[in-house]
Amino acid sequence: MKKAFLLISCLAACVAAMAGSPVTPSSKPGYVDLYVSQGFQGPECWEKVTLPIDKNGYISIFNGKDFSGWRGYAKYSVPNKWEVADGAIHFLGKQSGKSEGKQGGDIIFAHMFKDFELSIEWKVAKGANSGIFYLARELATDGKLESIVVSGLESQVLDNANHPDAKLGKNGNRQSSSLYDLIPAKPQNQKPYGNWNKTVIRVKDGKVTHFQNGKQVVSYELWTPEWIELLQTSKFSEKAWPAAFEAFSNAGGAEHEGFIGLQDHGDEVWYRNIKVKIL
Repeated sequence: MKKAFLLISCLAACVAAMAGSPVTPSSKPGYVDLYVSQGFQGPECWEKVTLPIDKNGYISIFNGKDFSGWRGYAKYSVPNKWEVADGAIHFLGKQSGKSEGKQGGDIIFAHMFKDFELSIEWKVAKGANSGIFYLARELATDGKLESIVVSGLESQVLDNANHPDAKLGKNGNRQSSSLYDLIPAKPQNQKPYGNWNKTVIRVKDGKVTHFQNGKQVVSYELWTPEWIELLQTSKFSEKAWPAAFEAFSNAGGAEHEGFIGLQDHGDEVWYRNIKVKIL
C-alpha cells in the first residue's frame, strides 16, 4: 500500500521567506542567526536564535548552558529526562537512578540542515545505547505520527563492550558510529564507556561520511541504486518497514534536508561541543 506522508514540520520555504537564507550574519560580531521551529504546527512559530560561529565556520548549536534552539521531536519543548549539566546535554537514563516520573523522548535542534558537517562529542554509561540522527523529518503515515527512527539516519552511540546490540545486525553494523543496521564503522576505534568519544558526520551532495575519534569509519552515497539495494537488505526494507523504506529512499525529503537529533533509548548518555558547519 502506498503511504501518504504528511510533513508535520513547516516547509523550508517558510524559513527562507523569514530568514532570507539558512544562516544570516548577526549584528553581534562572531555570531550568526538561525531560525528554529518552536513547534510543528505552522510557519508562524519560527524563532530566531543567535549562535557563536568560530573562525573555521563551525556554529555552536548547543551553548553548554540551556536548550536554546532545541525541543523534543514533535514536541514544543525538551522533555525533562534531558538536562544540561557541566556543559553537556545529559539524558537521565535508567543507569542514573533519577529518571522515574520524568518525561522522555528524542530531541532535535529545530533547524533543518542540507549540506553540513556535524561535530559532536559523546560518552555513555555502562551498557548504554543512544544515537545521533541527521536529515530527520517530522512525518506521519495515514495521519499517525512516526518516530524519528523512520526518517532520521542514525550514527549509532553504544557501549560496544556491554550492550547486546553490538553483537546483533550484520558485521558490527550496530556498533558505535555505524550507520545503524546498514553500514558498520570500520575501523572500530571506540573509547570505553565513561570516556568521551568524538563523532563527525559530513553530508555533501548526497555523499556521507562518518568519522570516529579522528578516523573515517563509514562512507556511502544517498539516493542511488546502491543505496536502495542496501535498504532492501536491512530492517528498513520495503517489506519489513514500508514507512522507513519510503523515507530513507528519499532521505531528507524533497529538499534533501532535515533535523539533527539525539535519541532517548532509555539509557544514560552525555553530549557536548555540538557544532555544525554549513557546506
